[in-house]
Parts: sequence; C-alpha cells; structure tokens
Amino acid sequence: MKKASFYKSLLCILLCLTMLIPLAGCGESRMEQSQIFAMNTTMTLTAFGKKATAGLRAAEGVIQSMHNMLDPNLPTSTAYAINNAVGENVVVPAQVAKMLTTAATVYKQSGGALDLSIYPLVKRWGFEDAKYYLPSDEEIYSDKLRLAYDQMTLTSFPSTGGYAVSFPAGTEISFAAVAKGCASENAIDAMRQVGVESGIISLGGNIQTLGTKPDGSLWTVGIQDPNNLASYLGVISVGETAVVTSAAYQCSFTQKGRTYHHLLSPVTGYPVNNTLLSATVICEDGTMADALSTALYILGENRAINYWRTYGGFEMILVTNDNRIVCTKGLIDNFTQTVDSYKLSFTE
Repeated sequence: MKKASFYKSLLCILLCLTMLIPLAGCGESRMEQSQIFAMNTTMTLTAFGKKATAGLRAAEGVIQSMHNMLDPNLPTSTAYAINNAVGENVVVPAQVAKMLTTAATVYKQSGGALDLSIYPLVKRWGFEDAKYYLPSDEEIYSDKLRLAYDQMTLTSFPSTGGYAVSFPAGTEISFAAVAKGCASENAIDAMRQVGVESGIISLGGNIQTLGTKPDGSLWTVGIQDPNNLASYLGVISVGETAVVTSAAYQCSFTQKGRTYHHLLSPVTGYPVNNTLLSATVICEDGTMADALSTALYILGENRAINYWRTYGGFEMILVTNDNRIVCTKGLIDNFTQTVDSYKLSFTE
C-alpha cells in the first residue's frame, strides 16, 4: 500500500522533471531536490534557481509544521484538541480554518459526499493505523451516528485574525481529505516568499507547481494508470496549479477474497462501490483540489460530471472500470493519452 503510493509519487515527479534534467547546474536553472516523510507519505520537493536551497528548507518547515498540527494522535496537535473538545470551542490557525471551510463548501455542494467527521469509521475499518478490520453492520451504524460535519460552528475574529471551531460532543474529524492539498499549497507559498520562481512538489497523490519550468514551458504531469501502477495512462501540461488524484489503489486491504478500500461512503459506512477507478482534479487551489478529488470519487461518474457542470472552477479526469478516460473540455489541448487500452472522451 505505502509502496504503491511511493511509486506513484516517484513516477509523477520523474515525469515532471524529464525535460528539466539538462538544465541542472545552469545558473538560474540550477535544480535542487529533497525528500521527506510526513502525513504517511513520501514527499519530493524540487526547486530551481539561486534561492532553491532556501526554498526547499522553507517548504519542508511548512509541511512538518502542518503534519504536527493535523496528526489526530498527537496530543499537542490542533486535530487532537478538536476531537477531544467535548463540544467546546477550540482556537485554530488560519490554515485549519481554510480546510474546514473548504470541506464545508464541498460537503454542502456534494450532498455530504465529503465528510471530515467520518473519522470514527476510518478508524473502525483500520485505515488509520493499518490494523485492518471488517466491521459489523451494528458497528458501522453506531459510527454513522457520530457524523456531524453539518453541525460545525466556525467563528472568525477579524480584530485578531483568529478562528474558533466547535463540533457536537463525540464528533471526531480527520483532515486526511484536505491536509496534503493545503500543505502543498502552503509549501509552494513558502518557496515563493523566499524568491523561488520555479518549483514542483509531490505529496503522494498531490502535485503542486510553482510558476512554469525554468525555460518558461509548461510542466508535464503523469496520470497514474489504475490498472498498472508501474505506468501512467496519460500526461497533462499545466502551468502553476494543483493536480490531485483520489483512487482506491492508494489504500486497501483484502479479506476473504474481497478487497476493501479507504474511500468510505458517509451514507453506507462501507467503501464506495461505483464505476470509478480514480478521480483527478486540476485547479489552482490545492486545498479545494484535494477535497474535490475525494468527493468526486465518492459521487461516481455521473454525479461527478453533474457537480462539475453545476459548480465548475476546475478540470477533472475520471478513469472508469470499463477502461474509459473521461476528461472535462478544458483539457482538450492539454491531455495526451499514452495507453491505447482506454477509450478517451471529453465532456461538456
């Protein structure tokens, strides 16, 4: 499971850098790279130019800080404080407030497909600590009673720039569906603030770019082939944006001949069962891209397309279990299929 995620990350970043290797060491185009492990993911950070080293250090600091902030098992974390507040207000930083509000927007627009309060179910299935377990219907029913994201109260204090959040007692949330998107977004901002103008970071299934390649051309990002984790089914050309994929293969276990994955339906409490193998979202806001990729996968093909048609603001690539690639029309000139076994279509 972790190995698949690592290879996915590695493939994407290697593809992104293929055209850049000859430029390394050429003054402003000098490339520097680092790897860290955080949020249960191997992360690759790349920066170009004279400020590359400072940019990487700044980005690493942001990611580690957010990891410590969002780890629900760390007693000093914001996530732990929220989950143990017993209905009381918890003061939260701006990054957490953004994740909560972004998730709330997608929650409302998707009819609850994205629900951060699904954490008790995630733990029940063993996806939180890899101690996998097949729960009973009674256990699932009990955990579903604790879903309460629609009862969140988030208060802002403009005079101080602070925020406070509260949930009903017994509610537990996980930031897993938005954490890496927000972390990558803030890491890119940290690189920019120290003077980096070109860079790319890969946090598992999350890719976020800064500017364009040093030569001014677009980045090339590979889209994983769900049926062959050692390959990619296509590539997209992008400028400064986020590219986030949600897929069943990223985390799953098999019991009694049946495979169960981590993308749980808040309605049933079980892994969602639809025609999608993966959902990729492309948009400038990394936090939103992360939230949407999860929500669209859970919604399934038809409802995901309807969501895009209704709300827009992003592009998407859906891969189905009958070997189809469905792209939104904004990708007509930017997506190139590299595997012939899929039928490609563009939706309007």
